[in-house]
Amino acid sequence: MSYPSVRGLIRESFVRLILEAYGKPDVIAGVATGAIAIGVLTAEALNLPFVYVRSSQKQHGLQNTIEGDLSGNQRVVVVEDLVSTGKSSLQAVEALRESEAEVLGMVAIFSYAFDLARKNFEEKDCPLHTLSDYPSLLEVALKEGYLREEDRERLELWRKDPAGWGQ
Repeated sequence: MSYPSVRGLIRESFVRLILEAYGKPDVIAGVATGAIAIGVLTAEALNLPFVYVRSSQKQHGLQNTIEGDLSGNQRVVVVEDLVSTGKSSLQAVEALRESEAEVLGMVAIFSYAFDLARKNFEEKDCPLHTLSDYPSLLEVALKEGYLREEDRERLELWRKDPAGWGQ
């Protein structure tokens, strides 16, 4: 968020991705807190309302999980910064669905492309589209000389089994 040119590239990439994958939704929803800023920028570029979803209910006031004006049956695309297993991202999706929103899917800046995340998104019937992912990062790092092939192989082994890697 500190770099206007990068921020603009992500915003415009999200706009294109959302329109291509889902058409124009009624609302953009960001997952708190990492996706609020880029979600607002994306909603602004699409001239759409924005809401954000907390990880848990506020403990005071109205005790909202969803902040912003959202009415039932609105078509929503969820914006996320990073997807690892998908657990927190899909909690936001469930909160939106419980409020009777029609969640079209999610866009994220980056995903580790874990098999568990793919499975979790499939089980929750939530399409996920990302701007980049871990395998692409490794490929670029290798091509640009930041990474050797043997290191890439080890890093890919980590992605396939992060919990068991190195044991």
